Amino acid sequence: MKNELFDAIYQIEKDKGISAEILIESVEAALITAYKKNFGSAINIKVEIDEETGKFKVIEILNIVETVENEFDQISLDVVKEINPNFSIGDVYEKDVTPNNFGRIAALAAKQVVVQRIREAERNVIYDTFVSRESEIITGIIQRISKGTIFIDLGRAEAMLLPTEQIENEHYKPGDRIKTYITEVKKTNKAPQIFVSRTNIGLVKRLFELEVPEIHDGLVEIRSISREPGSRSKIAVYSSNENVDPVGSCVGQKGSRVQNVVDELSGEKIDIIEWSEDPAVYITNALSPSKVENVIIKEEIHGALVVVPDYQLSLAIGREGQNARLAAKLTNWKIDIKSVSQFNEMQNSEILTEA
Repeated sequence: MKNELFDAIYQIEKDKGISAEILIESVEAALITAYKKNFGSAINIKVEIDEETGKFKVIEILNIVETVENEFDQISLDVVKEINPNFSIGDVYEKDVTPNNFGRIAALAAKQVVVQRIREAERNVIYDTFVSRESEIITGIIQRISKGTIFIDLGRAEAMLLPTEQIENEHYKPGDRIKTYITEVKKTNKAPQIFVSRTNIGLVKRLFELEVPEIHDGLVEIRSISREPGSRSKIAVYSSNENVDPVGSCVGQKGSRVQNVVDELSGEKIDIIEWSEDPAVYITNALSPSKVENVIIKEEIHGALVVVPDYQLSLAIGREGQNARLAAKLTNWKIDIKSVSQFNEMQNSEILTEA
């Protein structure tokens, strides 16, 4: 019957997925260190473990030479000839130097190695679990807040929500359940560091994927998102299936789907518009809810001059320029907005200049 150490090693291999061979090698290395620490660091040794009995044996390794120059790793041929006449110069002589009280020291060292390896394996499992979930949403409970950083309990691990990744108008307190977006998982010598965000545009994308089956099934695609966290987002959606309304699918019956996303984002306003390969149409849609009279595309500067009714100018630009700014980010086009009156004045000025 195998001893307790090997029973434990093979059970760990089964439960934790750590190779028994690696564990045994680690134990042997730890025993060498323990021996040298307690009985002499200069000698050249190896440790053998009997798998059946669990007994440890320390073997000193000596090179057989004519004249000994270094007593720590050499032995004279004359000495070993008395033990075994078959030895010759260049052979290796192995001498059992196991101390009488080495068993207790060895058992403690072996236990420490096994415990350390288990911790490493558990850290690796946690890392592998969460690194595979980068760019996904995860739900956790706020555990504590320290110097502005929020620590979130994820069950098997802890995530950090840095101040720069928090929505400005949200209030967080310990015990709150919170959804966040995993931005990065770092491996460290201790537990893996998991960084999450409430401001990343990926959070909006994943929330819509959760709420809208058509997105999950591939019938509706999210082509672009622009966002000013806590205030407003714009999302451009598209469907190649003419029987599917991409905007209606995201809005949901009586606005239920988009409202669920808005609620999760603490009231952040969301404009859902239809993506178009025609830049004029796309830009027009992106400036929603404003009405647009005309869009003049300027390919040479990848820009567009947008003409809106006079009474729609402030709506098109938005408060502090937000609507225009989000539309430009969403479409990746430079957008210059003019009212009809401004556009007409600009044209008249150009005519007079040419005249």
